[in-house]
Amino acid sequence: MTKIYVLHENDEWTDHLTGRLKELGLPFELWHLDQGTVDLTEEPPEGIFYNRMSASSHTRDHRFAPEFTEAVLAWLERHGRTVVNGSRALRLELSKVNQYMALNQEGITTPKTITAVGKDQIIEAAKKLDLAPFITKHNRAGKGQGVQLFHSIKALEEYVYGDSFEEPVDGITLVQQYIEAPKPYIVRHEFVGGKFLYAVKVDTSEGFELCPADACTIEDLHCPTGTEETGGAKFEILEGYSDPLIESYQAFLSANNIKVAGIEAIQDHNGNVYTYDVNTNTNYNSDAEAVSGIYGMLQLATYLGERLKEQYPSAISTP
Repeated sequence: MTKIYVLHENDEWTDHLTGRLKELGLPFELWHLDQGTVDLTEEPPEGIFYNRMSASSHTRDHRFAPEFTEAVLAWLERHGRTVVNGSRALRLELSKVNQYMALNQEGITTPKTITAVGKDQIIEAAKKLDLAPFITKHNRAGKGQGVQLFHSIKALEEYVYGDSFEEPVDGITLVQQYIEAPKPYIVRHEFVGGKFLYAVKVDTSEGFELCPADACTIEDLHCPTGTEETGGAKFEILEGYSDPLIESYQAFLSANNIKVAGIEAIQDHNGNVYTYDVNTNTNYNSDAEAVSGIYGMLQLATYLGERLKEQYPSAISTP
């Protein structure tokens, strides 16, 4: 049977999507890509393939899932299969450097950033950045991993040469401009099918862990946007949200063949907006969606069903 194939490595993040696929009566199959084999001499099955591999897979002991996914995507694309969020999307998911370069290519502003490999080089990068305070983060991260706020080079040296230093999984540390927002929140823009779905205000007063999935928890208490409490829900979908950035984001997604994404931005005291993260395996918060009546996974499942019906009209039975 021709169906929708979901490529992933985290069952908890996939349950909501499979629930919606079942609700719509769509045929699907899950490919958990932490381990497996691919016979490159065979052709892939017919169907629509949706890639939601995560940059944070290594935090769940799925260290080589992204590399295996890249191999699977190369196989699928070689045979002309329709892949939603294919190899280009995966490349950006796994590297903030690639994200920033692609965003800049579309004229989208990102924080000033210097990359470094090696502990001495991290210190050199911070001196070259010459901004205080500043933050460090991992190039391949997810869930705010590796994000630290520093007010001096001395504090950075104590961390880098100390026992608590977190080695990035790909060896690349970013030393980045600190963006101080007037209030502790960022805005995450959700897109399905390359089109804007909604914007969600995310309270950052408790730290950098901004994953909206119900399974996520707050683990990191280093906050880039101040300590003032917002007093509201951690995730709040903004009604009637409109911003010129939406058009720029849609152009960015189109240029990079990305159909599903959450893009995060922060505004400083002067009203300047900086885009700092692109999530191509986006998740949604059920509490926020229940309040707004907009459901991201339902929209995503509907989109995948439309792609399946468009390419394989007989794959979906009509009641």
